[in-house]
Amino acid sequence: MFHRSHPAQEPSEEIPKGDSPAESAGGKSRFFYGWWIVGAGGLVQGYASGVFWQGFGAFFTPIIDTFGWSRGGTALALSFNRIESGGMSIAVGYLLDKYGPRKLMSFGLFVTGLGFIGMSQMQSLWHFYVVMAVLTFGMSFGTFIPIVATVGNWFVRKRSRAIGLLMSASAIGGMLVPVLVWYVDAVGWRDAILWVGIGFWAIGIPAILVTARRPEDKGMLPDGDPVLTQTGGVLQDPVRERRIPIMTALKSRFFWQLAIGTSLGHLVSSTTLMHIDAMQSFDISRTTASIAVFGFAVGSFVGRLGMGFIGDYFDKRYLLAISFNMQILGVLGLVSLNATVGGVFLGQWGLVIYAAFFGAGFGSSIPVRMAMIGDYFGRQTYGSMLGWMSTANAAIGAFGPVFVGIMFDVTGTYRTPFLLLIVVLLASGPMMLTLETPARVKARFRLAARNADMAEAELKAEEARFQD
Repeated sequence: MFHRSHPAQEPSEEIPKGDSPAESAGGKSRFFYGWWIVGAGGLVQGYASGVFWQGFGAFFTPIIDTFGWSRGGTALALSFNRIESGGMSIAVGYLLDKYGPRKLMSFGLFVTGLGFIGMSQMQSLWHFYVVMAVLTFGMSFGTFIPIVATVGNWFVRKRSRAIGLLMSASAIGGMLVPVLVWYVDAVGWRDAILWVGIGFWAIGIPAILVTARRPEDKGMLPDGDPVLTQTGGVLQDPVRERRIPIMTALKSRFFWQLAIGTSLGHLVSSTTLMHIDAMQSFDISRTTASIAVFGFAVGSFVGRLGMGFIGDYFDKRYLLAISFNMQILGVLGLVSLNATVGGVFLGQWGLVIYAAFFGAGFGSSIPVRMAMIGDYFGRQTYGSMLGWMSTANAAIGAFGPVFVGIMFDVTGTYRTPFLLLIVVLLASGPMMLTLETPARVKARFRLAARNADMAEAELKAEEARFQD
């Protein structure tokens, strides 16, 4: 079952001779520039994760306490955030393939900083909705899709581990949530959010300067493979991936099966911003809850890094199914906190289960599914395909926060909505296990292309006979 798996590749093609930064005199390879791309992107991803994707829970409860808003109404803005992000992902992916990451990230990170600064001055719920929309707009252009797609373009054979390293930075950012909680409690949420916005500008500038679209732009090949040998300039096994047209890919069963299966995972992971508030409702102190989130981040880091390396060697379909099952165990740990089942008081042991399994399951799924998109569809349209996949994920995942928030307002507990989400997530495993292999998808696309070419040739021949 767990056989070795490699990205689908096509025969190599010859590249004109020229000097290559990937190879120095004497045949000794320099440090591959692609790893600098990973580091720069990781800096942005880690910061964004620490202050928003995983860390916004540090602001959530203080903001609600300040204004007295309902959790359902406040969480609705988070769901709109998912919907807006998903709706923009297609455009971001298209613009990324057309203009490259530097222009998009420059614009996006500038707007993101403005959004946080605006949030620090808000006075009403509609202000919160507006600044969340601005934040989503900016982060769509400045983070995630441009960064992941760029890293995916710099690597093929090592794509899973490169994305794993990149996304590990997000987990490291999540480990700083306890520090963010302490900072918010010390200076107030308004000042904290103000400096978070300025921080996006300070971190974004050097990251953008390092970023480059593809290794070919710098005279290199993906993965740091040498362009020339030492004798005679003969090409040494460069990688050329197949290119599958976007519309052809979108019509495939594989794309939608992967999109729906991973979207069920998004339905659960989109509620991460509400976990601190949920733990507090289960009589867990705010400090202990922040430590649990730190444990979640540690598990997520291990999952991203470990599965990133494993993903280059084993079947990603099975690895993704394992990741989702681990998330199920983690959510069970969350809802078990201080619960009494069958007359047995479960206490706080669920914190360990939550941190270990939900963190590792959530983290390990990210590099695997991101790498799968490149493995199946290639580098040329990676940004666009990632955008379409993100849109599909967001369309379903957007219901997570608002569902949990409204259910809490109705039932007075977080246990019921999280248990229902577990039931939904159970369907993701079988969907991943029944995905087609890259080889089969490749064969299907080739057959369709061959049939289309034959039909076109027959049509031209018929037209020629008619003219005669």
